[in-house]
Amino acid sequence: VQLVESGGGLVQPGGSLRLSCSASGFMFRLLTMKWHREAPGKQRELVAAITNGGKTDYADSVKGRFTISRDNAKNMVYLQMNSLKPEDTAVYYCNFNLGRDYWGRGTQVTVSS
Repeated sequence: VQLVESGGGLVQPGGSLRLSCSASGFMFRLLTMKWHREAPGKQRELVAAITNGGKTDYADSVKGRFTISRDNAKNMVYLQMNSLKPEDTAVYYCNFNLGRDYWGRGTQVTVSS
């Protein structure tokens, strides 16, 4: 099982980033996929989730700004982040649960002027 996140970086407030997560080694298309984030000194929190059928759910703090999507043919899940704020600064992790949680190594997103 492998999850590899990419697409993070430094962006100014109000900017956009698109995170990608490449998945392998499991039945990707059958599972709900999630994005979490962990900011310095804070607990890891759920940002967005997408079911195998494409139903999405978001944390209140990102609703209307972030969009999660998936491509089952490519075993990819994405997080489009718009109107970024400094409080979105965190390491973002791709995740799924199959008996236990599986995590990627994360990608750093820094929102700063």
